[in-house]
Amino acid sequence: MSKMKMNAPASALKGINILDLSWVGVGPTAVRYLADHGATVIHVESVTHPDVLRTSSPFKDGVPGLDRSGYFTNYNANKYGMALNFNKPKAVEIAKELVKWADIVVESYVPGMMKRWGLDYEELKKIKPEIIMASTSQQGQYGPYAKFRGFGAQGAVMAGFGYIVGWPDREPLGPYAAYTDFIAHRYLIISLLAALEHRRLTGKGTHIDQSQAESGIHFLAVAMLDYQANGRTKEPEGNADPCACPHGAFHCRGNDRWCVIAVSSEDDWLSLCQCIDNPHWAKDTKFSSSLSRKENEAELERLIESWTVNYSPEEVMWILQAKGVAAGVVEKAEDLHRDFQLKHRRHFEVLEHPVIGPHTYEAVACRLSKTPAELKSPAPCLGQHSHFVFTKILGKSEEEFVSLLDEGIFE
Repeated sequence: MSKMKMNAPASALKGINILDLSWVGVGPTAVRYLADHGATVIHVESVTHPDVLRTSSPFKDGVPGLDRSGYFTNYNANKYGMALNFNKPKAVEIAKELVKWADIVVESYVPGMMKRWGLDYEELKKIKPEIIMASTSQQGQYGPYAKFRGFGAQGAVMAGFGYIVGWPDREPLGPYAAYTDFIAHRYLIISLLAALEHRRLTGKGTHIDQSQAESGIHFLAVAMLDYQANGRTKEPEGNADPCACPHGAFHCRGNDRWCVIAVSSEDDWLSLCQCIDNPHWAKDTKFSSSLSRKENEAELERLIESWTVNYSPEEVMWILQAKGVAAGVVEKAEDLHRDFQLKHRRHFEVLEHPVIGPHTYEAVACRLSKTPAELKSPAPCLGQHSHFVFTKILGKSEEEFVSLLDEGIFE
């Protein structure tokens, strides 16, 4: 049984205990951030009902398995893993023992499930009045659609992202992956830290009720304000931008290689023209002003691309950035792992997973000078630390563990 390294540097959240009953994306990601900063986390799931992310690709060597998902492992580093079958009353009692140990409980079940198990906030307060509980779900704990089951892909559509991502003359594409998952966890982290500070000042716990769809809407604030103030509905624009031209992804030399370019001012436009050797067409009246360039945007992009295809995306980026023009390579996963800046900052770190073997994890992007985050242990295999948590953290006997194991409590 693996243990976390004991020689960790000072950590901002050392001494904070978290019972992680969340699964898939938002809850586990937020909790992992707190774990990276020193919180002790027990991630609870069930052999009969494992974290759904364990069934999501990519898998080690392309072979599916509950302990082979790269997706799950990245979100659950620095956590102990325990299996508890909440359909058995004794498992619920063990969870209540963990509540006594915990400072924070995070869950992401469909609203009503925690109450059904007797683990809702009102019950947890009876066990530990100062407990902090966070419930994160698609649309919050109350309302006509509260019990809607879904993931970030559905949340992104409900938040309004599905309609606006795509081209004006085609069907909506929707954003990449479960987009609200990558927004909502940031709000959850801040809320949990605020709840800890509130408890420090008042001694009181709290219940955080997060709607993931509502969290996502905050990232469409400009579009929401435009509608409220002017009655305008944001329409899909492809890669275009109403305040910049050219503004798009341009094909470069190589197979499916691209570089994005954004020109927002007349100075940027003159610099771009200089970078591409001041072609004769750049003096055409069709491109003499930002307004005329916008009116002839499609033609302009074709002309610029006739230059970019002669260079690698990295070369395009370097040439343009040297003159102050906003440009960046459209990087694939392999590009990110080769990125010199990310390597220098050790954004990707390798840990030894019991099943996957050496496995790459993303480090925390923010570096705290006095209390740096640290990747100490790989994500747990399903139920890997059940014995350790029960006997060492809860202080129960070996005999009781074996008895409960025979009863299927740790399944």
